[in-house]
Amino acid sequence: MFFESPPTYSLARQVRRPLVKRLAKPLVWSLQRLLVSLRDLAPIILVIGFFQIAVLQQPFPNLLGVTVGLLCVVGGLSLFMQGLEYGLFPLGETLAQSFASKRSLVALLSFAFCLGFGATVAEPALIAIAEEASKVASEGGAIPDEIEARSSYAFNLRMVVAFSVGIAVLIGVLRILMGWPIHWLIIGGYLLVTLMTVFAPAEIVGVAYDSGGVTTSTITVPLVTALGVGLATTIRGRNPLVDGFGIIALASLTPMICVMAYGIVI
Repeated sequence: MFFESPPTYSLARQVRRPLVKRLAKPLVWSLQRLLVSLRDLAPIILVIGFFQIAVLQQPFPNLLGVTVGLLCVVGGLSLFMQGLEYGLFPLGETLAQSFASKRSLVALLSFAFCLGFGATVAEPALIAIAEEASKVASEGGAIPDEIEARSSYAFNLRMVVAFSVGIAVLIGVLRILMGWPIHWLIIGGYLLVTLMTVFAPAEIVGVAYDSGGVTTSTITVPLVTALGVGLATTIRGRNPLVDGFGIIALASLTPMICVMAYGIVI
């Protein structure tokens, strides 16, 4: 009687309580993340809905498909933001700190170039605009209207843009190491863009300008930003807020220069 076992129901309750707590936390977090994503997307949803209903005065075509697609966007954005927070940002900062601790300038600059190049090659936005530019170029007679010619044009454009972003990240890392003021690089770069616009073929100018925008998208931005912040945090005398940012601006600038140079040469 002195060693009676506790009732079975109380043991089950004790086991369930920690389990419920462990399950409740990620569920609450997921709901909060979904609500944040829905809040971020609310302005564009309201704009589209207003113009569709109030201005065009037409019902939404395939309302069920649009609703399902919208829910997929909200869920995908939530997962993407969480992936940035727990994956890409820490990875970029850790790699930057590891390379800085090795004190090898060649290794650090090589990594910076390869990171910019590899991230840009994988950019979905760049792939899309390269394919669209190849179609327009073939229809306009700039290249032969053949599948092989269009594929070659799109591939070359992607390689030029990726190479230019790799150079931009390399220059950005050098700027952090050397303490160069970023405004001189930006001013000089845009003066060069303005000058090259005069001499570049008209059909390549718009493509070059848009290439500068699509490179700063879903893959490149988090990795490059984490690299800059991590490097500025590691190096003594550098301020992450002042020196860690700015590489993305260079990554938007160099594609315009390189694509127009490619158009002038080719």
